[in-house]
Amino acid sequence: MPSSPTTTVAARNRSQDGSGHHRRGSHKRSATIEIINDREQAVGQGRFGTDRDGYKAMLAAGRKHTDRVWAVEGCSGIGRHVAQRLVADGETVLDVPAKLSARARVFATGQGRKTDPVDARSVAVVALRTTGLRQVVVDDITVALRLLVDRRDQLGRTRTEVVSRLHHLLLELVPGGAKKVLSATQARALLNTVRPRDVVGRTRRWLASELIHELAVIDKKIKVANAELTELVDTTGSRLQELTGIGPSGAARLLGHR
Repeated sequence: MPSSPTTTVAARNRSQDGSGHHRRGSHKRSATIEIINDREQAVGQGRFGTDRDGYKAMLAAGRKHTDRVWAVEGCSGIGRHVAQRLVADGETVLDVPAKLSARARVFATGQGRKTDPVDARSVAVVALRTTGLRQVVVDDITVALRLLVDRRDQLGRTRTEVVSRLHHLLLELVPGGAKKVLSATQARALLNTVRPRDVVGRTRRWLASELIHELAVIDKKIKVANAELTELVDTTGSRLQELTGIGPSGAARLLGHR
C-alpha cells in the first residue's frame, strides 16, 4: 500500500441502461472517476468508456498522480472487469462494497439520490477513510475453473439440443427411431440403413447427416474440455475425482465455487 499522503482514484461503472447494475445484454459501459487527495479535495474527475481507448484514457488520467490507490465499487460484480484490468496493469485497487459507498453518499448529500459524480466521490471517500478494505488481486485458478466449467456446461447443453433434433428426424426415418443414449457413430450406422426415395425423406436424411456431423464435432470438443478440466483440477492437488460419481466437471465446479 502506498504511504500517505495518497491520491485516491475512484472508478464507478455505469451500464448502458444507466443503472449501476449488470443487466443481460448491457455490454457497453462507462466509468466515472473522481480523484481526491488525502484531505478529500477533488483534484480530477472524468467519464470514460470501458472499451480499449476509453480505458487507456482513464488509466492515463489516474497515472498523472503519484502514490495513487484506485478504488472500485463492486469488484466481484459490475466493477470486476475494470478492477482486473487495473490490477493486470500493475495498479493497486481496493474493493469498495456498495453498502459503504451508499452510506457515504447519504452522509454527503443528505439523500440517497444516485448520480455518477456523487457515486464516484462516495467511493473515493470510503476508500480513503476506511481501513481493512480488500485489495484486489489477479484472478486465480478458481476463476479459470469456473470459466472451463461454464464452457463444458455449454457444450453439454448444445449436445442435448442436437441429439433431440436428431432423434426427431430419425423417428421419421427409421421405424421405432433411435435409443435414448446416442453417439455419432451409432446414429451414423442407423442412418445408413435407410435410403429414402421421396424428396421429403431425402431431405430428412440429409439434415440428420448434418446433425450427426455436428454431434461428432461437439463430442470431440467435450473430450478436450474434460481433459483441460482434469489437468487444471490436478494442478490444485485435489483428489475429488477419486470419489465415486465425481468427474472432471463436478470436481472443477466444487473447487471453482468454494
